[in-house]
Amino acid sequence: MEERMSAAAILAGPVYGGYQYAYPHKTTYRPLARPVPLAEAWAEEPKDALFLYAHIPFCAMRCGFCNLFTLTRGEGQVGPYLDALRLQAETVAASLGRVRIARMALGGGTPTYLAPADLDRLLCDLRETFGAAPAEVPTSVETAPGTTTPERLAVLRAHGVARLSIGVESFRDDEARAMGRPQARGLVEAALGAIRDAGFPVLNIDLIYGAAGQTPESVLDSVEAALAWEPEEIFLYPLYVRPLTGLGRRGAPAENDRAWDARRLAIYRAARDRLRAAGYVQVSMRMFRRGPGAEDGPAYDCARDGMVGLGAGARSYTAGLHYSTAYAVGQPGVAAIVADYVARDAARHGRADYGAWLDEEDRRRRFVLMHLLQAAGLPLRAYAERFGTPLLHDLPDLAGLVEAGLAVLDSGILTLTEAGLERSDAIGPWLQGTVVRERMRTFALR
Repeated sequence: MEERMSAAAILAGPVYGGYQYAYPHKTTYRPLARPVPLAEAWAEEPKDALFLYAHIPFCAMRCGFCNLFTLTRGEGQVGPYLDALRLQAETVAASLGRVRIARMALGGGTPTYLAPADLDRLLCDLRETFGAAPAEVPTSVETAPGTTTPERLAVLRAHGVARLSIGVESFRDDEARAMGRPQARGLVEAALGAIRDAGFPVLNIDLIYGAAGQTPESVLDSVEAALAWEPEEIFLYPLYVRPLTGLGRRGAPAENDRAWDARRLAIYRAARDRLRAAGYVQVSMRMFRRGPGAEDGPAYDCARDGMVGLGAGARSYTAGLHYSTAYAVGQPGVAAIVADYVARDAARHGRADYGAWLDEEDRRRRFVLMHLLQAAGLPLRAYAERFGTPLLHDLPDLAGLVEAGLAVLDSGILTLTEAGLERSDAIGPWLQGTVVRERMRTFALR
């Protein structure tokens, strides 16, 4: 393992370094030296518990904080895009052969940007190509207040979608504007009412903290407003200001702004404590859950099982290869990638030509990150069974987390302490391998 900053130094450094929701990060992807046929890439992979993800890269507006792969100019593009996604689904399904889908999600962008008939078509296509029906497979769909209409919700419920995740960000109009997300609270409340009326078993509400003018007290206003709807899940996302985003162009606080770092941490702690007092269990730094989740179905472990991504911007992964289309943030770059995706024939959909190969160290680090950043922690036995070697032999620096009070090792499980969990966005980047970090640093963002 290469030399790196000590675990103890994490306590003195920035709390908010970067959201490590996947490993390796998509900015490590590059054109592959040799395009890999999907049948070859998946030949030796277990396919009895896969995650199926469909990406809809259209939004009614681009939020100031958003660096996701999305377009605000979807007029006239939805039909051709869904045609391409159907062709890709048919091609990928044929390449992989017999599979079992354990989880499914529609993300974006905003899936509910699609008209009701197009939503119905998309879900029918996924069922016909992969045998993935939301009534049988735990399925989540992302939505936004402006597109959460009773007609769209009726389609999703008719197909059996159990979980709906709505990006509210803030219930206060002034804070939403500060994030580059102008929306009226009345619209948000109407959308939440429609979701509850439609009878989704699991409602998730996303909130963002750290915008200009936000305080612990003002964010608690949004937490209380969210709690009034008794959502099964609430996510608390710290605000990040990324290049080529609306906020980035305004010159909002730099990532190393220690005052901003401290303000976000104070807000997080206040919101976390309130959610715990309301009976929510903390699952990760971001996720809080009350009651059962929408996960009844085949067992799925994101650190072990594969993912099939459909659509421009969607990533797929096997144990050794992660791949996708190219990635961009700026609208011209996203538009060019979507146009290329729509123009692809079956032969191009049937191979991976852009992505990243994972070596043994990458696979180990990925397994650690996917478990350690969850409140349940990392079982040392699970690691040893997967890789055949002891965790602390392979990654001895992890012992430093315990010495620094950021983790505890108890009953064979390495678990972040409260101080460690709130620093997940510092520990995640700390755990990145040298090659991954360098590829991220040298990625040419467009």
